[in-house]
Amino acid sequence: MIYQTINDRQLELVDLLDWLVEDGLIEKQLAETVSAVNQGAKRTSHPLVMIAEHKWPDQRNPQTILDLELLTDWLARRVNLPLVHIDPLKINVPAITAVMSYAYAKRFNIIALEVKPDEVVIATAEPFFNEWEMELTPILNKAITRVIANPIEIERYLVEFYSLSRSVRAAHDDSQEAGPSGVQNLEQLMELGRSGKLDVDDQHVVNIVDWLLQYAYNQRASDIHIEPTRNQTNIRFRIDGVMQMVYQIPPSVGTAVTSRIKILGRMDVSEKRRPQDGRLKTRSNQGGEVELRLSTMPTAFGEKLVMRIFDPEVLVKDYRALGFSQAEAAQWGDMISRPNGIILVTGPTGSGKTTTLYTTLKELAKPEVNVCTVEDPIELVEPSFNQMQVQHNINLDFASGVRTLLRQDPDIIMVGEIRDRETAEMAVQASLTGHLVFSTLHTNDAPSAITRLLEIGVPPYLLKATLLGVLGQRLTRTLCPHCKERVPLDEEMWETMITPLRAKNKPTTVCKPVGCLECRQTGYYGRVGIYEMMVINSAIKRLITSDCDINQLRRQAISDGMRPLRLSGAQKVMKGQTTIEEVLKVAPPESIEI
Repeated sequence: MIYQTINDRQLELVDLLDWLVEDGLIEKQLAETVSAVNQGAKRTSHPLVMIAEHKWPDQRNPQTILDLELLTDWLARRVNLPLVHIDPLKINVPAITAVMSYAYAKRFNIIALEVKPDEVVIATAEPFFNEWEMELTPILNKAITRVIANPIEIERYLVEFYSLSRSVRAAHDDSQEAGPSGVQNLEQLMELGRSGKLDVDDQHVVNIVDWLLQYAYNQRASDIHIEPTRNQTNIRFRIDGVMQMVYQIPPSVGTAVTSRIKILGRMDVSEKRRPQDGRLKTRSNQGGEVELRLSTMPTAFGEKLVMRIFDPEVLVKDYRALGFSQAEAAQWGDMISRPNGIILVTGPTGSGKTTTLYTTLKELAKPEVNVCTVEDPIELVEPSFNQMQVQHNINLDFASGVRTLLRQDPDIIMVGEIRDRETAEMAVQASLTGHLVFSTLHTNDAPSAITRLLEIGVPPYLLKATLLGVLGQRLTRTLCPHCKERVPLDEEMWETMITPLRAKNKPTTVCKPVGCLECRQTGYYGRVGIYEMMVINSAIKRLITSDCDINQLRRQAISDGMRPLRLSGAQKVMKGQTTIEEVLKVAPPESIEI
């Protein structure tokens, strides 16, 4: 029902209370009591917020609390206007902030959400204010579509979007690079916006960098890309493995932002022709420390910067919580409890190898155990490890690093990656001298690790003597637990996923993505690992020869109980954790028939 007679005034608490009673959401006595208490009181917040703070139960369904989201949805239906949830990743900030000034938007508590050639979508929590619409329509010369949005979201994004836009414009006008930040060492914690005394001109760039980092943390991004193009600099986030466009800024501002981040990461600001690496540590809004690994490269239009975000909280997990099956967890636990040998983790970049290794090493790093690592670069600084970084400029590579670690009385050694024969030989030597060695290889599956080591020159007899097992892994997006729905199984898709393998069980239903506020309408929230674990037993050892057949190795491993990546994915599909489509994206097809 639309109240056409109520025009050009704020929504009052008494209006909402009366309508809630009329629609059966609250009792009349409760509404009268609250109305009497607030009669004549000055309005300090939106009436929807005031009602939501009481956390009343919905009389139609007492298990449901009348929170702000539910009340906003109810108001939108009550006044017959569309409800919109503001997703900042889908907002073109420069376009929407150009529609009206911040003062005007704040005055009426409205915010533009989308600008089309002949239409502007504007969100409000005041459905009966018409003055702004009558004023803006002739100025914009476009139709205005009014929608209802959460009043707290409107207030938050009004400040955020206009502050960011103002900083970008000011930085573009100034076109000055940020000054020194005072970062002293690898582990110095960078307090966002407080890293040194800055000139007024620099503060605009500081604001942009602060917003960029905090926004990335809030959106659960794993990587931040700052990419120069011919006419603008694109800022993109990788969220749950998928790239998302976030913002576009002028090239001069992009250069200034990149320069400030390089300073914070102790990189050479003047050097733009050569790739550089750096790192910094910041604190999120929630107070947790977050590390970022920085990498730059020269492109046709300037310097591209990528920041990989490492959240130390992921290492709090027990390795059993990484997504292993019960059998795989038992096998992994048995391997890592051995006193010596080599354990390899394989997979492409971004498949979760670092998380698996660090989580495992953190569990093994007890006071009586000396854990040493050599990495390129150090992915995440962990106090319980002794970590050394490869430095090619002084000829400190993986092989020489392992040679040094062997003189440091280690119990466990982690080598960031086996790339060449010398590193492989040092890893084997470390294993033969009584150390447990962890490392990674970039191969498509677990059995391929054996053929890769043979190809780079490791003798078969040494592999048989030292290799304990190989873990192949991928990351697949996890279905949002808040909105996923069960649907009948698409048998053709199922067969595509598992063929030529055979699954013991076939489900009748699977889950599909839907989309909600929690997952930003994507249907997915987070990622989970799928694994194949090859234990090196006597049967596998017999097949390790100088001319061994990869298909024979794989067939034997599966026969001995290794669950291939696609079957591991099928297990996650049956549990409702992911979808067949996601498994097909990341897991290579099976090449042999069992």
